Amino acid sequence: MATKTILITGANGQLGHEMRNLIEADGSCRGIFTDRDELDITDARAVDAFFDAHRVDYLVNCAAFTAVDKAEDEPELCRRLNAEAAGVLARAAEAHGAKVVHISTDYVFSGTACAPYREDDATAPQSVYGSTKLEGERALLAAAPGSIIIRTAWLYSPYGHNFVKTMLDLGRTRKELRVVCDQVGTPTYALDLARAIMAAIGAAEWHGGIYHFSDEGAISWYDFTKSIHRIGGIEGCDVEPCLSDAYPTRATRPHYSVLDKSKIKATLGITIPYWEDSLADCIRRIGALAGTHD
Repeated sequence: MATKTILITGANGQLGHEMRNLIEADGSCRGIFTDRDELDITDARAVDAFFDAHRVDYLVNCAAFTAVDKAEDEPELCRRLNAEAAGVLARAAEAHGAKVVHISTDYVFSGTACAPYREDDATAPQSVYGSTKLEGERALLAAAPGSIIIRTAWLYSPYGHNFVKTMLDLGRTRKELRVVCDQVGTPTYALDLARAIMAAIGAAEWHGGIYHFSDEGAISWYDFTKSIHRIGGIEGCDVEPCLSDAYPTRATRPHYSVLDKSKIKATLGITIPYWEDSLADCIRRIGALAGTHD
């Protein structure tokens, strides 16, 4: 059987890094890793030429405009990257017989629910970021209806900028922090999401559709911060809860964004880790990476 070739767009991001790690450790597949310098995913001609030049069996689109507040001030750039590019990639993949896994977000929902969001719940994005990601879902399915879309939330990893690394840094440099306690969701360790994507690609049968993935459990950002400091061994920083009104932001944040994972667990037969177990593994890896740079 020929080796599967997986194209990763947004390969320098958090999820892209973890996908690279898994693919390079897996002898049954080959990865092609691109970011903005290697491939402009908003340029249809460039994307078509890339697919002409490389055999691609699977495309995992990890690229996105994810600066939620900045998106309010740069809606057109956000739309090009999150919506138009999804359609460009989907059309090229469909034309070349490649299957697509596309990453979306909890921000497609209103964030006003009181029970975990299911895949078929009504969407009602409250921000430019959420609106453009929903447009991207629709553009993708219009061009490549057999694709897999995975909505996720609160992504973190040992790479790049994210909440876990920020809270570790602030915990070591400040004596006190105030963190919102009225926004509830579930952290997602990028490595866990990458493993779920690889399970979808490696499944005996391809199951297109929309899925939800985060780690198990539900907490507030305040609770998350307390756990980050406890697991990270930070004791000199006093973390106090506050309401979202104390920190007004350009974009509206969901007050509740817990995702129901029943569908992806049943379809792929996977077990999803508890958020705190995954957090401990990530903090261990952050420490290990810091040690290699000393």
